[in-house]
Amino acid sequence: MYNYNMEELYEMTVEALRKNGVEIRDIAEIVYDLQKVYGELTMEVCEENVRAVLKKRETVHAILTAIGIDEMVEKGLFPEPIQSIIKEDEGLYGIDEILGLSIVNIYGSIGLTNFGYLDKQKMGIIDRLDKMKGKKVTTFIDDIVAAIAAAAASRYAHQNVAKDPASVEGLVR
Repeated sequence: MYNYNMEELYEMTVEALRKNGVEIRDIAEIVYDLQKVYGELTMEVCEENVRAVLKKRETVHAILTAIGIDEMVEKGLFPEPIQSIIKEDEGLYGIDEILGLSIVNIYGSIGLTNFGYLDKQKMGIIDRLDKMKGKKVTTFIDDIVAAIAAAAASRYAHQNVAKDPASVEGLVR
């Protein structure tokens, strides 16, 4: 039995992202940048794909967990040494990416490829979140946003490939 229905969870998730400076439009801009060269695409379509990803229970759970961890570390609630490892976003700490992969894996290998690309390129809001290090704990949220964008781009790619299988080569970064 669930305490919250999916609409409530979706709204809570969007609000949690917003409280951390992330809007659906910010993520949609990344989706647009990833996919614009491969066909006719609008921001509205990108936003629709982001919303669809955000409405998946697995996505909601990953986002709320990630934001919760960042908030707890911000308050100093984790024991050492993990408190410092997460707070400093140490380079070899990969659990933040692993949590992001739980979102990406819903949408297959195109999402995985896009996630790796975004993790290195740090586009748009991902870059802004990453640069907050030292001022605010963003260890998990930057990777979660990259995962949402990668998954939404993959969702769009899957829909496009279904319409035009010849376009598949261009849909992966």
